[in-house]
Amino acid sequence: MEKNLGIVVGGGPAPGINGVISAATVEAHNRGINVIGILDGFKWLFRGDAGKVIKLDHKNAWPVHSKGGSILRISRDFPDNPEESFQAMIKTLKKLQIHYLITIGGDGTSFVAREIEKRTDGAISVAHVPKTIDNDLPLPGGAQTFGYETARHWGTKIVRNIIEDARTTGRWYFITTMGRNAGHLALGIGKAAGATITVIPEEFRETKLKFSKVADILESTIIKRLSQGYAYGVAILAEGVSSKLDAKELSQYEFLENDERGALRLSEIQLGRILQRFVNKEFEKRKVKIKIVHKTIGYELRAADPIPFDAQGRPLYRRQAVYDQAGERGPLPSYH
Repeated sequence: MEKNLGIVVGGGPAPGINGVISAATVEAHNRGINVIGILDGFKWLFRGDAGKVIKLDHKNAWPVHSKGGSILRISRDFPDNPEESFQAMIKTLKKLQIHYLITIGGDGTSFVAREIEKRTDGAISVAHVPKTIDNDLPLPGGAQTFGYETARHWGTKIVRNIIEDARTTGRWYFITTMGRNAGHLALGIGKAAGATITVIPEEFRETKLKFSKVADILESTIIKRLSQGYAYGVAILAEGVSSKLDAKELSQYEFLENDERGALRLSEIQLGRILQRFVNKEFEKRKVKIKIVHKTIGYELRAADPIPFDAQGRPLYRRQAVYDQAGERGPLPSYH
């Protein structure tokens, strides 16, 4: 009896998604397993639609391993009626005759993956591949989540160009980077690019952080640079700093919006702009003219073509882990 492997991608884009899809597809076909690519995350599964799928094989999956984005596309769709939608999803997966399922995504996708295995009593073997450019998932052996290195690579290039612009024009840049509640990406970019200062949420122990404290850090950095004869600089701000700020105070300056899971949508908060205003006011009191420009980077990094580390960094480890969990143990055949 032929067996089917389903592959689904949830959450946001991260460089290397297509590499996982490609490796899993090639390996499955080498083992005589059919591969079904499920389009748009769990969106159509939750609606009981079994038609939004594509057949994956060597021809359409192998060439995309070094491409950014996701050939299966993605979605963050989460149902208003979870119980009803989960039942519809299970019925749809059974209708597609899925024996094995690979889910690619972050914590939200892993939650759905656990629910699928639990609700099918293990009839569908699920292997979850953690994905995030934030690098905030505790993987074994200190391994980094795929996509992080590529995001840091391209983020570093962008920031280096901005540093040169700051030097040329004699201005400051406050650059906010993605990272949700973690500062790994911001710190990685800041160190590699040689930014003047990088501010990450892990530096602050308080649960309700005041704007003034963060603004004071930036202000003192600018003053120190001025004392050294430099009228320019670049400050990297992890978006996760917003999660530390007092929401009541934050709402006075920014419209707050929650995502589909009910969490604060940090990527929509213009942290750099808010801090720019704070710091500018302080320098106006000092009668010191400082030109500050705010910028946010993140979406530019998520669907980039992966650098070699993320495209094929540890393919054997990934593929073996996926199929060991799915119950298909055995020696690995040739990759090609």
